[in-house]
Amino acid sequence: MSVTATLNGHDFEIRLVDNDTARAFAGMLPLSGTLSELNGNEKYLMVSGSLPSNPSNPGTIEAGDVMLYQDDCIVVFYETHPSSYAYTRIGKIADVSGLSSAVGSGSVEATFTAR
Repeated sequence: MSVTATLNGHDFEIRLVDNDTARAFAGMLPLSGTLSELNGNEKYLMVSGSLPSNPSNPGTIEAGDVMLYQDDCIVVFYETHPSSYAYTRIGKIADVSGLSSAVGSGSVEATFTAR
């Protein structure tokens, strides 16, 4: 299954993984909100309620990874970097070309819709 993430007016395809978290995320769609900036490499959105989680430490986060932090925080990573935090994988942006410039350095208006 795929999801379209519209970030500051730019569309990106997210290819969801096959797990309970991704299915629960898809069940929340459409979802809109403001993604807040954190650490110069990620944007996050707190959601109401909780999603199923099975966190693990990926070691390295790749640009385009879409993850769940704890059970209520959707994170879109726009820079590759090492991490010691644990996340549950939701999916991956298929083509990260232009992602970093689209999200910029501040908050981002985002809409997630089923494809």
